[in-house]
Amino acid sequence: MTEGIPFRVGQGFDVHALGEGDHVVIGGVRIPHGRGFVAHSDGDVALHALCDAMLGALALGDIGTHFPPSDARWKDADSRMFVRHCRALVEGRGWRLGNADITIVCEQPKIGPHAGEMRELIAADLQVDVGAVSVKATTNERLGHLGRGEGIAAHAVCLLVRG
Repeated sequence: MTEGIPFRVGQGFDVHALGEGDHVVIGGVRIPHGRGFVAHSDGDVALHALCDAMLGALALGDIGTHFPPSDARWKDADSRMFVRHCRALVEGRGWRLGNADITIVCEQPKIGPHAGEMRELIAADLQVDVGAVSVKATTNERLGHLGRGEGIAAHAVCLLVRG
């Protein structure tokens, strides 16, 4: 029974391979890069992980349930739209975002120079103060597919509070 609980926690994970292209979109920011995401939408791993965290906190499935890759409407879609949709689901059920913490895992590109802009865009889409959104990065220490630069991943955790 979750009716009396004043908060809910969700976690999300996403990963996309890298292929041909000249940029990646991470946290809503277009970053020049020697490769691009292989994905149905824009491949924004940070925002996809965040959506999964919000949906998971409410036990509403995952991003693929709401925006299936088999649906042509989502081809090359801007993932910020997914975040705004998830925010509406959260608010429609009487909750609001307390905070979100996102970790991006990649060797390249460097995330630090873009983290501030990512936080601002995410906060705007969630309609929260930028202080409620954390974006940070780590490498995979050159281990595995992420370490070889074959893809980029992200983890996200969010806290929802009764609204």
